[in-house]
Amino acid sequence: MNWWLVLIPLISAFIGWFTNWIAIKMLFHPKEPKRLLGITFHGIFPKRQQQFAEKLGKLVSTELLSFSDIETKITSKDNLDKIMPHVEGHIDNFIRTKLSDTFPMLSMFIGDKTINQLKDGFMKELQTIFPELMTKYMGNLKKDLDLEQIVIKKVQGFSSDKLEAILNDIMKKEFKFVEIIGGVLGFVIGLLQVLLTLFTTS
Repeated sequence: MNWWLVLIPLISAFIGWFTNWIAIKMLFHPKEPKRLLGITFHGIFPKRQQQFAEKLGKLVSTELLSFSDIETKITSKDNLDKIMPHVEGHIDNFIRTKLSDTFPMLSMFIGDKTINQLKDGFMKELQTIFPELMTKYMGNLKKDLDLEQIVIKKVQGFSSDKLEAILNDIMKKEFKFVEIIGGVLGFVIGLLQVLLTLFTTS
């Protein structure tokens, strides 16, 4: 038996694994452009970091964290109903305690009935103006806080090492799978070569 035929699938498996390993490494390396034999080599992510930052910034600002979605959530009736009991408690404390401390004579003329009437009036007014205030606030915040540019600057500021660490942390299993599948496919191709050789020489 020709032992070289046995080695062919093993060599093919190694080549398949190695080429995929190199391909993964070339996603991040070299981190700075390097010329070799007249060809410039540069890792894909370091080379495309600017475009990656811009795409991610647009994605976050338009799809993942939209100001209109935040505004809708804040001004929704459900959210308002959750906040109002806390607001009511503060108003009640203000009228009964702080207002009386500031104007002691006033407390002599204000009983529980009047306090409840004042509180109800305040609460009704707040339920009306709160959504309008939050809508205006969100409009001003949107002008002052450009999410797209914030994300772009953050990603642009990442070092190549940090960017590699983040992506490796997210895709470690996938990268390992790509390496393994390269070895498996290389082994299968090598095995087919052996079978073809045996078939054609028999």
